[in-house]
Amino acid sequence: MHKVFAWLVHLYTALGLVCAAGITVLIVRGGDDSFRLAFLLMMVATAIDATDGWLARKAHVKEVLPQFDGTALDNLIDFHTYTSLPLLLLWRADLLPGESAWVLLLPLLSSAYGFSQVNAKTDDGFFLGFPSYWNIVAFYLYVFHAPIWVSVLLIVTLAVLTFVPTPYLYATRGGPFARLINVGAAIWFVLLGLILFGPAQDTLAVVSLIYPLTYMALSAAVTVRRRRAILRP
Repeated sequence: MHKVFAWLVHLYTALGLVCAAGITVLIVRGGDDSFRLAFLLMMVATAIDATDGWLARKAHVKEVLPQFDGTALDNLIDFHTYTSLPLLLLWRADLLPGESAWVLLLPLLSSAYGFSQVNAKTDDGFFLGFPSYWNIVAFYLYVFHAPIWVSVLLIVTLAVLTFVPTPYLYATRGGPFARLINVGAAIWFVLLGLILFGPAQDTLAVVSLIYPLTYMALSAAVTVRRRRAILRP
């Protein structure tokens, strides 16, 4: 029975790959309706990713199924749903037209570096380096139809920050501000759904920025606090 539960948890994780397949089809199809549905599937994949770790720990999958590496499966799916497919959507939606499109190779390569780092996720609830949230970046660049120079500047900056080993909050693994971040994420997800398919989309999009900006600010505060602790005699 324990093995059945463990395999069901891995199957739940694998549903993120099903989402990735649907996202790919929608991006290839193109058009605003398809892109919005693709973002919705990215949200579903993110929700799966945020909860499958808790289920895996409850099922003790590493002990029950030591021959199967759930972390490898998770990283495989995450690279697609957090990085390669959001970047493909930006290209397909022509948000970086002409010669500027090459910039999308930077987050693709930097994310590959980030996913390959052994210490990319710490035991005390942090990512080291920008945690490849390119699905969020793509969402806001698409919703706001950002000018090319804004898109390029943001993409290059975050790609570089992937290589800088500063801590970013990993709320589903605990750590400081975990409750605040997790509750905020639930509210934020509702806002994202309304932005994609509800009224007053522009206003809600601006309001929804409070959450990712708060996440970045709290992560920066942790970085400053850690550096002060190191420098303190």
